[in-house]
Amino acid sequence: MIEVEPRQFQCPGYYIRAASTPFEARGAAALRHRVFVTEQRIFEGHDRDEIDLVATHLVALSTYASEADEIVGTVRIHEDAPGLWWGSRLAVDRDFRAISRLGVELIRLAVRTARARGCTTFLAHVQMQNVPMFRRLHWQDIQEVSLHGVPHMRMQADLAAYPPCPDPVAGWYHRCPPREEAAR
Repeated sequence: MIEVEPRQFQCPGYYIRAASTPFEARGAAALRHRVFVTEQRIFEGHDRDEIDLVATHLVALSTYASEADEIVGTVRIHEDAPGLWWGSRLAVDRDFRAISRLGVELIRLAVRTARARGCTTFLAHVQMQNVPMFRRLHWQDIQEVSLHGVPHMRMQADLAAYPPCPDPVAGWYHRCPPREEAAR
């Protein structure tokens, strides 16, 4: 059958895992640049800092024919002191924000990975528009702060809601309900 009108490609799912290849690392850096430098204008030039050198970078990858295609979400985690972990630079590509749960799945992997590595406290500075989502994910408000001129809420994860993930490179495959992809 020949299609007369092209349809938008529909991605059946997303890999949620730790970045383990140069392609994934470059994709995460490019996505952060698009979101934090170009779109939100929080940083000038780039958003890289010393944490990037010690952080574990996590990604959401769209798939095409069951193969990884494009980095569409990212977050990084790092241990600041024994047992104290931070999540930061959570970003989802603008074209994929309507796909529910990509940010949620990255948050889940972030906390679960840290738990498997001995985390006893997991914190993040969350942009105010994302606070309700974090609250639904069992995070508590600690203190409102301003970072880079943008209001954030320092929040803490309830670790009991996040079982450890000992192999973040394997991560998991997140399949989207068909109606969500059709809306894209």
